[in-house]
Amino acid sequence: MGSGQPVISLLEQKSTGALVGSAVGDAIGGAVEGWTPEAIRERHGGWVTGIVGPWYDEWRTARPIAPYHKGDGHITDDTLMTHALVEVYDERRTHLDAYAIAESLVPKMLTGTRWVPELEADALLLQRVFLAEKWLVARLHYGHVDPREAGVGNIVNCGAAMYMAPVGIANAGDPEGAYAEAIDLAGAHQSSYGREAAGVFAAAVAAAMTPGATAASAVEAALVLAKDGTRGAVEAVAAAADGLTDWGQAIPVLRKAIEPFDTVGPDYRDQSLDARRPSRTKAIEELPVALGFVLVSEGDVRRAVLGGTNYGRDADSIASMAGAITGALSGLNGVPADWAADIAAASKTDLEQPGRVMAAVAEDIRAADAERWARRSAAMDALV
Repeated sequence: MGSGQPVISLLEQKSTGALVGSAVGDAIGGAVEGWTPEAIRERHGGWVTGIVGPWYDEWRTARPIAPYHKGDGHITDDTLMTHALVEVYDERRTHLDAYAIAESLVPKMLTGTRWVPELEADALLLQRVFLAEKWLVARLHYGHVDPREAGVGNIVNCGAAMYMAPVGIANAGDPEGAYAEAIDLAGAHQSSYGREAAGVFAAAVAAAMTPGATAASAVEAALVLAKDGTRGAVEAVAAAADGLTDWGQAIPVLRKAIEPFDTVGPDYRDQSLDARRPSRTKAIEELPVALGFVLVSEGDVRRAVLGGTNYGRDADSIASMAGAITGALSGLNGVPADWAADIAAASKTDLEQPGRVMAAVAEDIRAADAERWARRSAAMDALV
């Protein structure tokens, strides 16, 4: 006889693993966002190996941190936007496009408060997101720009890519479909290599959702689809990661590999005038480096997150993307349970529920896809 416990499908295990892994990376990496590996080690007396407190004790007024309470297990805007996109999927129960961003996601940014851990208050999502995400509201709500083109003109960064993990789950096992859907969605938010990174990240998550997937197979699936500078950057980082299994040793190696493609430059807080401008030859830093740590960690969530965290710079997004892909590979059981529990408690947020929702949404999408393809097959049979 069974234990009476519900049977959790592999889809749900991987879906929750991806979104909890993403949130864990976001919260742990957020405490050291913007700093160099050297500064991080000096501040914390060595490598960060888990949840740590704010960089400054007086975080409420210290620049450039204020007014956000980063650290102490608090998720950041990466996870808030990810969860908001899950809500859109839950309401629509179908594939999404740029119009869904305009019609469903943007209103969530403008209306209805939610708990924002870094503000320690219920607040509008709009009040927490970065300027590149406020762009969504300015262009789509106030400017009434065609959603498919609204991303043009925004700074080119990881803003769209950072919340695309649900797209990979919705298209589990179909990297090509995830890539196409994320590219469409991200057109409302980003252009150039920022938009491209959103598609490639979603593809990597979709590939990692495949039963039997490995770190190498997930990265390879993403690489096959990547274009222009993003492809070159992923190739360079993957080559640099080859043979490395120690994330600490990998940090300077991966940074050197991404440098030719990175527009931000060596001083993360003092960027050049060419930073974050559209280009056919450049890439965001965060996604290729995250893929590098997926390879170096051999798909292990803890090692991937710690690599992304101690890399510094945009550490929350790097660790979050690496956590999502490795979480999808390993399932929820592969995410350190102590990290997940402590971050959920500190952030006053259910980290598992969005993954369960996306698993159910993915099943609905698969059923609708099957009906659509049956109709097409019948039409083709009649045509030929």
